[in-house]
Amino acid sequence: MDFEAVRALLPQRHPFIMIDRVLEIEPGSRIVCLKNISGNEPYFPGHFPDLAIMPGALILEAFAQASILLFRAGSPDESSDDKVFLFGTVKARMREPVFPGDQLRIEVTLEKAVSTGAIVEARGLVDGNLKATARLGFGLTDRSALAP
Repeated sequence: MDFEAVRALLPQRHPFIMIDRVLEIEPGSRIVCLKNISGNEPYFPGHFPDLAIMPGALILEAFAQASILLFRAGSPDESSDDKVFLFGTVKARMREPVFPGDQLRIEVTLEKAVSTGAIVEARGLVDGNLKATARLGFGLTDRSALAP
């Protein structure tokens, strides 16, 4: 799946899309994605000025976006924008920093799914080296339920 297909399925927009390409997908089971870390990313001037490191929160966001792609790929209405993904539980561990020039390989495996959410296990690797792990839980709700 190329970037345009990824962009069509994600609710996020530039500059907050954290997935560049989907390499593998087994709907209802697992997904493997790539994020190319560029020195031009808008967060690097502030994180950190003397040593550019990808923020751990954005690695978790990449995991969450890969999870959304996996969930939508297995959904009969995969392009529906009337749903909002709410991530409620996160257990994460950042093991090593991710730097500009790295290519983050994101592997997400579905542990449990129901029609309104799921629990996934995620791993982020650079050149085969484990950089981060997480267990994420999320649910779906109607966009209209969140409107003020």
